[in-house]
Amino acid sequence: MKILVLATDYPDPFGSFNLMYIHVRNLFYVKHGINVTVLNFAASENYELDGIPVMTLDSYTKTAEPYDILVSHASNLRNHYRFLKKFETKFKRLVFIFHGHEVLKINEVYPKPYDFMGSQSGMKRFLQNRYDGMKLRLWKKYYTKLRHKSDFVFVSNWLYQQFLKNTNINFKENIWIIHNSIGEIFEQKNYNPASEKVYDFITIRADMDGSKYGVDIVNRLAKQHPDLKFLLIGKGNYFKHNQKADNIEWINRPLPHSEMLGFLDQSKCGLLPTREDTQGVMTCEMAVYGIPVITSDIDVCHEIFGDLENVVLIDNDKEVDLIPLLNRLCEQVPYQKITKFNREHTMQAEVDLLLGSDHRK
Repeated sequence: MKILVLATDYPDPFGSFNLMYIHVRNLFYVKHGINVTVLNFAASENYELDGIPVMTLDSYTKTAEPYDILVSHASNLRNHYRFLKKFETKFKRLVFIFHGHEVLKINEVYPKPYDFMGSQSGMKRFLQNRYDGMKLRLWKKYYTKLRHKSDFVFVSNWLYQQFLKNTNINFKENIWIIHNSIGEIFEQKNYNPASEKVYDFITIRADMDGSKYGVDIVNRLAKQHPDLKFLLIGKGNYFKHNQKADNIEWINRPLPHSEMLGFLDQSKCGLLPTREDTQGVMTCEMAVYGIPVITSDIDVCHEIFGDLENVVLIDNDKEVDLIPLLNRLCEQVPYQKITKFNREHTMQAEVDLLLGSDHRK
């Protein structure tokens, strides 16, 4: 079986980790006998990554080579929609994997950006609303037209409910809820509660400047708990515009998974507040690794983490005494290994879908 994967961006051999979650999936597909080629809309030249060929739009256009299935991640109008309108008839099956923005009304679910990111003017909000309205109308018409040969995969039920609300699409066939998988290293390794603890809390955010990721909440909680020590890992400009709490140690760079584990073992608890998310993969990874985690009391977190004993949800907007929460969570370490986000329940479900297995759930 040959599949073509559409991606707005993609990791490369030169140090980019953009949309790594797509590459991780593709490597799993290859291990299970699926021939994968990626069309990276951001690429200016063809390349290969871990044996997977990655091509430019121009390269595909010149050949229009046939594939069995087209897999579209986080489809947008500029790239995916235009590509589909031109080449969709060349594919027998389509699989749309929804990650967030493509079916959301941004101004309804995303929090207000930090002030230093630029003011959100009335005109900007108006234009965003207009764009989202157009985006949802076009996709509704297109999904309805192609439903006979399409599968629709959502990384959470919360996201699927947003899709239903925003598109008013009423068909329910070929709808699948399949969580994003976690990094394999978090499945294979386990948190070491016996290692020396340097930090009370650890926060890892690739994008510190997105207000939905709650770095301001972490900073506020640190200031409210001056006797506790916080580690924040992530790149951004937040602390160029806001005073950092004295008890936060900040590593201003992204880390590969392998390097994260050492810092997790030096920490008592993860702290990952969020104002909006479609799943919260980093929280899933920490929880599966076995470290206790505190995240936010929002709907999607109830869905994803409500049944996990080592995850506690807190109100983003209220003062929280972290000390009793920390003590209670640490008393119960070690926790039973969580498997619901492992590849056998996530990526394997996608492989079954692509191969057409009868036992798809």
